[in-house]
Amino acid sequence: MSANSFDARSTLQVGDESYEIFRLDKVEGSARLPYSLKVLLENLLRTEDGANITADHIRALAGWDAKAHPHQEIQFTPARVIMQDFTGVPCVVDLATMREAVKELGGDPARINPLAPAEMVIDHSVIADKFGTANAFQQNVDLEYGRNRERYQFLRWGQTAFDEFAVVPPGTGIVHQVNIEHLARTVMVRGGQAYPDTLVGTDSHTTMVNGLGVLGWGVGGIEAEAAMLGQPVSMLIPRVVGFKLTGELPTGTTATDLVLTITEMLRKHGVVGKFVEFYGEGVGAIPLANRATIGNMSPEFGSTAAIFPIDAETISYLKFTGRDAQQLALVEAYAKEQGLWLNPADEPEFSEYLELDLASVVPSIAGPKRPQDRIALSDAKQQFSDDVRAYVDDTDLDEAGKESFPASDAPAVSAGVPAEQVTVTAEDGSTYELDHGAVVVAAITSCTNTSNPSVMIGAALLAKAAVERGLTRKPWVKTTLAPGSKVVMDYYDRAGLTPYLDKLGFNLVGYGCTTCIGNSGPLLEEVSRAVNDKNLAVASVLSGNRNFEGRINPDVKMNYLASPPLVVAYALAGSMKIDITTEPLGLDTEGKPVYLRDIWPSEREVEEVIATAIGQEMFSRGYADVFAGDAQWQALPIPTGKTFEWDPESTYVRKPPYFEGMQVDPAPVEDIAGARVLARLGDSVTTDHISPAGAIKADTPAGKYLSEHGVERRDFNSYGSRRGNHEVMIRGTFANIRLRNQIAPGTEGGFTRDFTQEGAPVSFIYDASQNYQAAGIPLVVLAGKEYGSGSSRDWAAKGTALLGVKAVIAESYERIHRSNLIGMGVLPLQFPEGHSAATLGLTGEEAFTVTGVTALNDGGIPETVKVTTDTGVEFDAPVRIDTPGEADYYRNGGIMQYVLRSLLSK
Repeated sequence: MSANSFDARSTLQVGDESYEIFRLDKVEGSARLPYSLKVLLENLLRTEDGANITADHIRALAGWDAKAHPHQEIQFTPARVIMQDFTGVPCVVDLATMREAVKELGGDPARINPLAPAEMVIDHSVIADKFGTANAFQQNVDLEYGRNRERYQFLRWGQTAFDEFAVVPPGTGIVHQVNIEHLARTVMVRGGQAYPDTLVGTDSHTTMVNGLGVLGWGVGGIEAEAAMLGQPVSMLIPRVVGFKLTGELPTGTTATDLVLTITEMLRKHGVVGKFVEFYGEGVGAIPLANRATIGNMSPEFGSTAAIFPIDAETISYLKFTGRDAQQLALVEAYAKEQGLWLNPADEPEFSEYLELDLASVVPSIAGPKRPQDRIALSDAKQQFSDDVRAYVDDTDLDEAGKESFPASDAPAVSAGVPAEQVTVTAEDGSTYELDHGAVVVAAITSCTNTSNPSVMIGAALLAKAAVERGLTRKPWVKTTLAPGSKVVMDYYDRAGLTPYLDKLGFNLVGYGCTTCIGNSGPLLEEVSRAVNDKNLAVASVLSGNRNFEGRINPDVKMNYLASPPLVVAYALAGSMKIDITTEPLGLDTEGKPVYLRDIWPSEREVEEVIATAIGQEMFSRGYADVFAGDAQWQALPIPTGKTFEWDPESTYVRKPPYFEGMQVDPAPVEDIAGARVLARLGDSVTTDHISPAGAIKADTPAGKYLSEHGVERRDFNSYGSRRGNHEVMIRGTFANIRLRNQIAPGTEGGFTRDFTQEGAPVSFIYDASQNYQAAGIPLVVLAGKEYGSGSSRDWAAKGTALLGVKAVIAESYERIHRSNLIGMGVLPLQFPEGHSAATLGLTGEEAFTVTGVTALNDGGIPETVKVTTDTGVEFDAPVRIDTPGEADYYRNGGIMQYVLRSLLSK
């Protein structure tokens, strides 16, 4: 019950239903707030308890100073939690482990239960092994169940054992698309109250739901677990960037072009840790699907959220996707009553301002390794020619000092572009030439674009026109289609477009997050062999949101984000060396050149198909029994009981060690003495570099572990699928094939130097960490700017902690990873302003001592701690524990221990 200090409790009548609401207009200053902060204000009003959330917190938010640096802590209580299976499985594993820990400490295990609705969509486990055939989908599903049977049994148990926990089974859709099409409420109803739908999710692209006016963002799994257990998310009142939209998109551009333009602008502006809010007359020209596409890319901007307020377009989409009439009426009535309805003519107060004339957007792609590196399509050929040199040069660093990929031989040069033509023999005996820049993966994948009918229909119409002209994909291209929901295939079939996509090899491979997260599956065998034999810099083109190096496929060095129609076009062209805006994609049946402009569908064609092929009943029918699953899901045998029966032989799901030896009261915080450096890293080290991801190789510590436990190489599966086994995940932490650890020069991957051994030889990071821990030596990581950017991966923090790392010292952090480190009991420190490991003369061979940490035992947070080395370097490091709530987590050894002790104390 809210303390209701502002007498804000009221009722809202909608039709025959009456709802309790908390009126924002009862708080002075609320009307001037941006939409996103109004949502936060309602959250505080409704959850005010006089202790964690007080009237002063509410006044501080209502009196928000748009220009101030964030400093005021508030406690945000999400309405619900959403998870995908890669990041969600550890959450359920941890909840199951917490039940046992509570029991061992004398409590009731049934008290460990989600207190807020928690929904999981199993979408990250399907791999595009099979492609280009009519039965590729079923084959991939069968392989998925074969690989993940233990995990799926565990999740089915969780669905029966935990209240408020629902699972969308495999083969249904991508979490974010299922969220916007079905799970999102926009206005939540619970216990007779109506309030804004808010959430946190265990995937950074949770922000896709921002397009529906729902405030939410990605957090680490450990934060999500706390939210499920009723713990608020500690945060600082953010700065809000107003992004004004004017005009309309020109003909020939897509939502992807728009979002890549916005990504470039916002990343250049700098929005890390901020909310972005869209406003202006141009918002009305943005369909909901395009808004969702923009929201999805919020992590690529670096923002916490990228939100559109509720308006008539929101209501239309909710109706279109099958929400009932009462819900539609409630959303509209509530938004208008609370001042949450968009007025395009308003000029709200924001911290910072940007503006984009939609008419200025041009066709674009982004790459070769960052989403913000937008390239106008007309410049793509020349930009590739410039960029490819960094991937085929035999030096370790390019002129700017950025990491590149070494090659055994200096490159040949043809017409100013490096060339290394290789003759490849296909399975059918035919031959073709492969070279740098060959597009070997063309994937219509990811929630980002497959939720958007305009670009999906556009891709299919382009495929139809290409087939009718006699074009085919190049034989070296792996083509895949992985929509975000079954509705996509429904409207393809109704429109008669599926056969054309099939003809070009874009057969359905699965309903899940495939290529975008590294589940692209193997390349054609002869292509992979040629690429590796000649160290070719080949490319992927995908309609996803991530193209970080080493992410898409281990054989592919250059990765480009593009709209679905352009994915099809590049499959036809087969190379990044072609300017697809001016050069032919191929020859028709009469030998005449076919250009992109010849087969690009008009807006009218796309709109006609959307109008005739997509209907509300598709969504109503598709989601009618979404939690039931198919026969394979329903046939899985599951254990019973409130605590899980751990299988000691399982290589997928094991009981983690987080609560071993835990006492009811936490031990005092200690300083760090004699620590060694596990890794010295450069700038822009992402959670992809830190967290285990992608395929598990046989010659790695994780591969050796699986082999020792009787797992055949073909059954290794991916790191993501084994996130419920901490033994595998520890061994894969800091093991990305593109990681450059500067204390082990000349290596790429999970290597370091082991100073417990004579001569400090190069060693696997996992093996060295085991030796350090056996010797009682703590570890630290040194890093550069933007440490931990990318996806909200809890294992980037969990693995770091389990390797024995006690502190990270970086030049700057991405928000989620810094928070997750604290959640696992790792101390995030920062180099003094203007300094780095290099400027301080640190090599990584030193022993470090950190003093002043014990000041946390007095209840406060020290501004800095003293860092000294055995070589005489000394500096004061700012402590990046930013809120009192984070300090509580750190004092308890982590967020899970804090939550467990809080429940026991009640």
